[in-house]
Amino acid sequence: MQSSKIQVTKLHAFTGHRDCVYTLQPADDPHLFFSGAGDGMVVLWNLKEKGDGELIAQLANSVYSLHHLMNEKLLVAGQNYSGIHLIDYQNKKEIASMQLTSSAIFDIQSFANDLIIATGDGMITIVDLEKWVVKKRIAPTEKSARAIALNKVSGEIAVGFSDNIIRVFGLSDYHLKQEINAHENSVFALSYSPDGKFLFSGSRDARLKVWDVLSNYNLTEEVVAHMYTINHIVFSPDGKNFATCSMDKSIKIWNLEDLKLLKVIDKGRHAGHGTSVNKLLWTLFNNQLASASDDRSISVWDLLFL
Repeated sequence: MQSSKIQVTKLHAFTGHRDCVYTLQPADDPHLFFSGAGDGMVVLWNLKEKGDGELIAQLANSVYSLHHLMNEKLLVAGQNYSGIHLIDYQNKKEIASMQLTSSAIFDIQSFANDLIIATGDGMITIVDLEKWVVKKRIAPTEKSARAIALNKVSGEIAVGFSDNIIRVFGLSDYHLKQEINAHENSVFALSYSPDGKFLFSGSRDARLKVWDVLSNYNLTEEVVAHMYTINHIVFSPDGKNFATCSMDKSIKIWNLEDLKLLKVIDKGRHAGHGTSVNKLLWTLFNNQLASASDDRSISVWDLLFL
């Protein structure tokens, strides 16, 4: 039986950034995580402490995306128009960079030795991590590539674009397998369910949709989930629930099994964010949820399922 009630407590707000916080990434330990923001700062935060974060890198332009290469102890930062940066975060040192595009880098993922990068010019770029060279460029549209979801079970990646389409590629050679006319507006958020059987998508049309991977990505569920753009979708560590966040300033907690809305976290009810919530990180540290916002803060939430 799924829990249907949640007690939400705001534990803390980290306020070290001087501009919008766009992205969050888990670090080596469950209580540590990274953030990137419009001030060009990459910061390491500790959920066990309420003090200031540790500055890892100060880059020249806004950091829109981060990706942690756990095995290599490296962090990849994507900027708004100056390419990607490879950072040795333990020594706080940039060890490589690459000018990929003059457009924004919205998402970065990795598989095996490949870095998969989604950019504002509609390009998917595959970078060989060992050689640090571009291996492949895929340009299905000139509209922004906004979000990447990786499915190791099916051997696929799904990419959401601003032409309202989700494109599914094979992980073996990145060939285009399928195009899904998914939403009425840009696809900003994509995430596969923990078992790899469903793809969840969120859009500027405020709708949350669920696609059945095993049935040729047929649409199985559709919910008007927010008032405005859905920016991110993240699953709980136990795989039973998921959270969405939006330009409407709210975070919503859902039951995965039946898509039942369990809790709305917002400014009025829980001293939530005052502007767009851009990114979520549901941590293994006491099930705490971190949220990043245009209000320059990162809030930390304790979620107690009753």
